[in-house]
Amino acid sequence: MNFSQIIQFMKQLQGKVGSASLASIEAQTNPQHAALLKQMQKEIQEKQVLTVPLKELDVVVVDIETTGFFPEQGDQILSIGAVKVRGEEVLENQTFYSFVQYEKEVPAEIKKLTGITEKEVNDAPPLSEVFLQFYKYVGHRILVAHHANHEKKFFESASWKVFHSKFKHRIVDTSFLIRVAEPNNNLARLEDYCETCGIEVQNRHHALGDAKMTAQLWSIYIKKVQMLGCQNLRDIYRYLAKL
Repeated sequence: MNFSQIIQFMKQLQGKVGSASLASIEAQTNPQHAALLKQMQKEIQEKQVLTVPLKELDVVVVDIETTGFFPEQGDQILSIGAVKVRGEEVLENQTFYSFVQYEKEVPAEIKKLTGITEKEVNDAPPLSEVFLQFYKYVGHRILVAHHANHEKKFFESASWKVFHSKFKHRIVDTSFLIRVAEPNNNLARLEDYCETCGIEVQNRHHALGDAKMTAQLWSIYIKKVQMLGCQNLRDIYRYLAKL
C-alpha cells in the first residue's frame, strides 16, 4: 500500500469512509488495491470490537520510547515495540520493533534511561516508513498500552505529520482492566505491577521489552475481569462507569 491508501485504511477502521470516498480510492488505485481495500472495509465494519469475547479478542500491545513527553513541543518517537495477544495468549513470536530516525543528539537523560544512542536512531528508517510498517502489522486489531495517553499523544502527532490524518485507532489502557479487577490498587509504574503479578522485569525502558511485559499484564487482568463477569470491552466500560 502507498501512503494515500494507508490514510484511507485508517479512516476505514472507524467506519468513516462512505461510498464517495471509496470511489475516490478506486480512481487512484489499481483494481487489485481497490478490491483489497473494499474487503478490509467489509471486515472492519463486521468486526464489532466492543462485543468480541475477551477470550477471543485480538490486540496489539504497544510501547514507545521518546525524546520527552510533549510532542506538541517537538519531542519525537525514538522506537516502537509491539506484540500481539489473542485472548489470554501472548504471541511471543509475533512482534514488531523498530528504531525511528532522529537526526539530533539524544537527550542525556533519555540516553541513560533507555540506552538508545545517536547511531541507532541516526541510521534508522524515517517515521513515515516505520509507521507504514507498523500499521500493516497492526491491521484491524485494537491497540493496548500501559498509561496509554503517552502513546496516544505521540501517535496523534505522528499520524498528522506523516499521513495528514487524525489518529482514530482505538487504544485501550491497561488501567481500565486493573481498575475493574482491583479498584483499590494505587500502583502506577509498570515494574511495580509486574513484580506484584510475578512477571519478571526484563529490558525495562526498551520499547519491545516493555510491550512484552505489558502484554503479560494484560493477559493476567483479562482473566481477572472475566472472573468478575466482564465478557467483552463493552462490559468493562459499563463497569467503569459505575465506579
